[in-house]
Amino acid sequence: MKKNFESLYENLGGTYREKNGHLIPDIALPEQTDYQIGKYGRMHLDYIKQHRRGRYTALLSEGKLNARLHEIDLEANEMLETIIPRLAIERGIDEDLKAHDMLCWAAEMNNIKVSAEEIVLREVVLV
Repeated sequence: MKKNFESLYENLGGTYREKNGHLIPDIALPEQTDYQIGKYGRMHLDYIKQHRRGRYTALLSEGKLNARLHEIDLEANEMLETIIPRLAIERGIDEDLKAHDMLCWAAEMNNIKVSAEEIVLREVVLV
């Protein structure tokens, strides 16, 4: 006597395929966008993989991971573009300093860039 029953998965429209005598559900991750991910997007990916597994899994299973990483990357770069000039003005680093003491100007600009990246990491990437 053969039992005929449907699982909840089948009732919801799910289907199976047979492989080596086993029924395997036909499931797949949704299609994701294919944005190019930059430095800050990759840093955020590493962070959520290590420290926010639930968020990572949710974004991946919903097909939103690549788009979110792209958003993070754009936001971080935009924030850097606004912070660096503002910090340079606050610290009095201008073209006059560049003309008179190129080495000092380069050192100060590198310091500003590192400071701005630290702000971006704390406010955008590691959230």
